[in-house]
Parts: sequence; structure tokens; C-alpha cells
Amino acid sequence: MKIPNQEYTTEFRELAVKRVKDGQTVGSVARDLGLVEQTLRNWVKAVEAGKSVGAEAKRVTPEQMELSRLRAENVRLKREVEILKNAAAYFARDVQ
Repeated sequence: MKIPNQEYTTEFRELAVKRVKDGQTVGSVARDLGLVEQTLRNWVKAVEAGKSVGAEAKRVTPEQMELSRLRAENVRLKREVEILKNAAAYFARDVQ
């Protein structure tokens, strides 16, 4: 499932990069914030190269950011449900 291109505020990008710089893994920060890991890696790489992560960012409303986060969470939860269905089917088959 492809998630449409998202737009993030400069503050959001800076917060995400700061969390990685403070020692959290890219994967955990991306999961927490509903980001694609590669997007976050690109932001971190840009900061390390001395570029601003928000220079080209467009204005994004808080509602749009929340919608983006909820879409990512929805995708994650759908994957979890699918895994649980497969596990239940496997164990039900194993019991018989």
C-alpha cells in the first residue's frame, strides 16, 4: 500500500532529527512519528551535510500532520491484524 507524499513542518523534521541525534534509532523514531525510515534517514543525512531539513517545506496544518500520523498508524495496525490472523490460523491448524 503506497502512502501519498506527505508534507512536514520544519519543526517536525528538526524534532525527528534531534531524536536520532540524541541516540534513538532511526527505526524507532520513524515508527513513533509515523514516518518512512528512509525519509528520516534523508533528513538526518541532510543535516549532517549542513543543509536545513525544512528549507523547502511547505506550510502544513496540525490537522494534516495528525492525518498523516493516523494514516501511518492505520497501515501499521492493518499489518498487525494480518499477522495475528495468520498466527491464529496456524495454531488452530496445529491443535487439530
